[in-house]
Amino acid sequence: MEWTRVALAAVFLLGILGSSGAKVEEENPEFWRSKARQTLQSVLDRKLNTNVAKNIMLFLGDGMGLTTYTAARILKGQLQNQPGEETVMAMDTFPHVGLAKTYSVDFQIPDSAATATAYLCGVKTNLNTIGVSAAARNGVCRTQKGNEVTSIMKWAKDAGKSVGIVTTTRVQHATPATTYAHSASRKWYSDADMPAAAKEDNCTDIASQLIRNIDIDVIIGGGRKYMTPRYTKDPEYPWDLSSWGRRRDGRNLIQEWQSMKTGKVAHYVWNKTDFDAVDPEATDYLMALFEPGDLRYEVDRDPSKDPSIVETTEKAIRILQKNPKGFFLLVEGGRIDQAHHAGRAYMALHEAVAFDDAVAKGLELTREEETLTIATADHSHPITFNGFPFRGQSILGKSPLWGTDFLPYTTLMYGNGPGHKIIDGKRPDIRNVWGSAGFSSSVQQPHQFAAGLNRAHVRPPSCKTPSH
Repeated sequence: MEWTRVALAAVFLLGILGSSGAKVEEENPEFWRSKARQTLQSVLDRKLNTNVAKNIMLFLGDGMGLTTYTAARILKGQLQNQPGEETVMAMDTFPHVGLAKTYSVDFQIPDSAATATAYLCGVKTNLNTIGVSAAARNGVCRTQKGNEVTSIMKWAKDAGKSVGIVTTTRVQHATPATTYAHSASRKWYSDADMPAAAKEDNCTDIASQLIRNIDIDVIIGGGRKYMTPRYTKDPEYPWDLSSWGRRRDGRNLIQEWQSMKTGKVAHYVWNKTDFDAVDPEATDYLMALFEPGDLRYEVDRDPSKDPSIVETTEKAIRILQKNPKGFFLLVEGGRIDQAHHAGRAYMALHEAVAFDDAVAKGLELTREEETLTIATADHSHPITFNGFPFRGQSILGKSPLWGTDFLPYTTLMYGNGPGHKIIDGKRPDIRNVWGSAGFSSSVQQPHQFAAGLNRAHVRPPSCKTPSH
């Protein structure tokens, strides 16, 4: 009991000392009241927009739930040597905010395939299926026939607009794939991933649908190995067998794509040097596949070899916006989700910060009066933000308050799987565990999601212009 009193007293003292770092104006009540008045007035001054959007940009942070979003906001400020809590994300500037329930027809907790079908096609469906209604069954080819549903990408293309995909995952992954593919299984990346029964029933793999279903103007992400024949050496990792081509049908979809663009200026690139050399003004089509599978995490990315999501977003927009009828672009921060699966909050938050930078670039390159911009998530993860960390304390660090077992805990925690460890009835002692930028968990996390509400940020075209 005496030890507890001493500990609490120390925390109280630290709190007093920590508060001395606050900005002087924050101690003045009028500072906060003035900010409130400014915010309310900006809402009251907002003009109702009734324009028809010429362009649509959909930014999708995969797995970027509210906890991730809040923690990423703090990290973004801290990376700029600020306390972090007061940071304004690009997504925070959107004039409209809404909440969306996420569940699939057959499960309380959805995956990225079912959610993508919901927000891209307007139809809720079953877990693990993409571009099909709930009448299709997971992994059963024959059930997808006649139950295909079309996406906003097809609607935009049919309206004469240019269309594109930018992702940090493989372009055959669930989110980007739902823009163009119909599949009873999100895992049928190439024909090598399909069971014999699916092939006998004439289902086709996702990679082959990428070049066949919709005439996509810009395709940027990873996924080279699903496009080339088995044993085809990867140009970047020729010694790595896992990076070699996977297709068993002998098709080279990259070459097929190039041959389909005869008479057009179509570039296929797989490295940053060639990517940077692509002139948007003189380019009709671009396929850029920078990795055999998913792209590298932002913190692991070599800027000399792979462009950032900001750079790929900019290139895509500059190519697509030449169309006088406008464009549709999906930009996915897909590795936010994958980092959470692995219980790696450090990676997930840096991915979310990079994603927000891409949103800012999109807003910079387009005109608000003619562009509908949406930034949202598809589902969340069981990551929690807890304790009473001091203002400005590293979001990736530990809470100054310890648990009743007299051991510290991290500000961010994973609420299920091995991310929450109890060994012999006790939590691990992390007093001497530190990372290069504060504590970060690297334990493996099972593929489970947290159901709930996701925040959607919407910036519609804002002024009167002729309809398109």
